Amino acid sequence: MAGPAFRAAAVRVRVPATSANLGPGFDAFGLALGLYDDVVVRVADSGLHVDIAGEGADSLSRDENHLVVRSLRTAFDALGGQPRGLEVVCANRIPHGRGLGSSSAAICAGIMAARAVTIGGQDRLDDAALLELANEIEGHPDNVAACLLGGFTLAWTEGGAAHAVRMDPCASVVPVVFVPDRPVLTETARGLLPRSVPHVDAAANAGRAALLVEALTRRPDLLLPATEDRLHQEYRATAMPESTALVNRLRGEGVPAVISGAGPTVLALADEGTADKVSRLAGEGWAANRLALDAAGASVLPLAVGQ
Repeated sequence: MAGPAFRAAAVRVRVPATSANLGPGFDAFGLALGLYDDVVVRVADSGLHVDIAGEGADSLSRDENHLVVRSLRTAFDALGGQPRGLEVVCANRIPHGRGLGSSSAAICAGIMAARAVTIGGQDRLDDAALLELANEIEGHPDNVAACLLGGFTLAWTEGGAAHAVRMDPCASVVPVVFVPDRPVLTETARGLLPRSVPHVDAAANAGRAALLVEALTRRPDLLLPATEDRLHQEYRATAMPESTALVNRLRGEGVPAVISGAGPTVLALADEGTADKVSRLAGEGWAANRLALDAAGASVLPLAVGQ
């Protein structure tokens, strides 16, 4: 295959925040949320220029170590070759280290932008290959599947390859996220998980995960029992005691609430009639945000689209 040619014009990619696990669906379920990062990429004559605004502007690298740039490079290799230079502008709104899929958003933005700026990129890297590439970079497919596809996703690996099924969540579901100031590293949260769990807990989670598919897509009245978990949340409680306490308090009030991904953000699945009340239940120390469900997933948009 001959090396790729690149578009002269810049491309803009918008990627949603995501919440993984959703309680019982550990490393499998993902939900795309209406909170977005935007990345603009242009092929330049030489060099690398990275500009960052918003989340991470004071801490993220502006060189080849930036996750968007690393993802761009990986995707360009898969597409057949690197451009001479790159200009990358990131407008970040997804909090970092909070369990809302910021790394998956960066990965998906990079690979989507690389494909979009490559002439014939869709033929060289189709959607299935895009998911596989994102999974290879991230190491697990739950967040990247929801980020790429939007909606409610069930992801798995088979024979080393990533796969995903996309479903439409009930339009009546209103996500409310409670974001604390303090981050928790995913590696820290994963390190607290045991190598094995009791069979009775595994069986309980299997049943609840199956119920969650029905609850989130057709029967939101079942979300409270469907979001029960015995596999990971309690084991991680020592790393995020305030988040665990908030989940327990919300669930005690009848609100379906879970740790979002590896935490420490708490996700509540409310409805139009209760979302505003639910958003006030956390009290001080939390940034409560009522969000929309995202149906589109990662998208290439015109440069003039509003923020």
